[in-house]
Amino acid sequence: MNTFWQGLIEAVRLILHGDVATFQALFLSLKVTLYALLVSSLLGFPFGIWLAFSKFRMKRLVMNLIFTFMGFPPVVAGLLVYLLLSRSGPLGYMQLLFTPTAMICAQVILALPVITGLTYLGIQAVNPSVWELAYTLGATRWQAGWMLFRESRHAILGALITAFGAAISEVGAAMLVGGNIEGFTRSLTTSLMLETRQGNFARALALGLILLFVSFVVNTFLVLYNQTQGIKHHARSLD
Repeated sequence: MNTFWQGLIEAVRLILHGDVATFQALFLSLKVTLYALLVSSLLGFPFGIWLAFSKFRMKRLVMNLIFTFMGFPPVVAGLLVYLLLSRSGPLGYMQLLFTPTAMICAQVILALPVITGLTYLGIQAVNPSVWELAYTLGATRWQAGWMLFRESRHAILGALITAFGAAISEVGAAMLVGGNIEGFTRSLTTSLMLETRQGNFARALALGLILLFVSFVVNTFLVLYNQTQGIKHHARSLD
């Protein structure tokens, strides 16, 4: 319990004193996670919608693979990216290993299956009458898909929150492909790991509390935004 209070005091001190290393790690964590989330959303949401409405021979296998990758071990994702970007790898000429871009690639591998799979499940759970109504009103296949996408916004929110949590808390892949270089690829999670290994438990706990607070703020914003959109959608339906 004493270590917890020391960590809490240390977290407040780091924030109030504007500790440079801590804020560099914080901003890197947010930048890498948000970029990874953006890329995963742009790819995962349309793919999830397409899977929900498509029928093809290998669909069950594809879905099983996606659900399997939703629990993809982060360190394995990091290893794959490492092998791709290493000097002997097929993308080694791009010289992206041990950069924030490599960290983003690893997080996309982790977040993309989560967003795709939960989008698919969310749309599958929507009342089929919504789809039929959209067609009755003359909507195209993709317009009907967009309507179902909006109707399943709670599942979409869950996909974003889950993907964000998986990405920002990741440490194994970040260490492998980022190298934990101070001031360049050192994130909050890799800093926490380093401080723990060095026996600085109060500072490690402080970094953990800061990470937890940032996650709380981002998730609260997403929930409030979703509620606001729901109220607007309900108001339009009444009109």
